[in-house]
Amino acid sequence: MFHRPLVALTLSALLGASPTLWAATAADSVRVDDPYVRLMPPGQPNTAAFMVLENTDGADHAVVSAESPAAKVVELHTHTHEDGMMKMRQIPRIDIPGMGVTTLQPGGLHVMLIDLVAPLAADQTVDVTLVFEDGSRKTLKAPTRRPGGQMPMPGAMGH
Repeated sequence: MFHRPLVALTLSALLGASPTLWAATAADSVRVDDPYVRLMPPGQPNTAAFMVLENTDGADHAVVSAESPAAKVVELHTHTHEDGMMKMRQIPRIDIPGMGVTTLQPGGLHVMLIDLVAPLAADQTVDVTLVFEDGSRKTLKAPTRRPGGQMPMPGAMGH
């Protein structure tokens, strides 16, 4: 009938289309393990989120921004050693190599939550949305966690 050739033509055009049409988004390809938000002492306006990002895709991906309703400002940060001192710096992206792992941890890469809208509490969960280079997004629920033996974040309190 008339419709069969049209359907076959449409399917063959789609199947022959660019592989990127069928490719997963960065958010689909990056798995997030052990997310948490550092619980700070009362009165501290800033904190950070940490996690392990595992790229299950062969292509490189990157987190280019983050959002959270828990803070007025959310930035991507790292620590650097300059003139014998640890300094925290905002960065434009956090790269996750193809088939690789990037760890966000105290003293290194992290998602900075600046000017918290309300104090965080123990056993609370904080929504954090990661935005990837392709515009895809992944929202995760990060429980609060006390620092307990973790490296302090110089400058985090007076940010």
